[in-house]
Amino acid sequence: MAITKSAKKALRQNIKRKAHNVIYKDKIKSLVKETRALVLAKKIKDAQNILPKLYQALDKAAKVGIIKKNAASRRKSRLTKFVAKASK
Repeated sequence: MAITKSAKKALRQNIKRKAHNVIYKDKIKSLVKETRALVLAKKIKDAQNILPKLYQALDKAAKVGIIKKNAASRRKSRLTKFVAKASK
């Protein structure tokens, strides 16, 4: 348990920041899950319509520091390749 005043404040900040970060991560996870499910269900057009939303979520998360820039790029690349491969 935090004892000093500064440690208590740091704990409060961490709780707020974690709640904020979870929002971004959940959004990304749900979009990725939805995209993969649509591709596996052979609904390629719907999956392609979701990709811009996913790109936006990943770019925003990278911009505010939730995930690293290269991690966002890697996820975008792999998902795009996954959708493109299924559309052939």
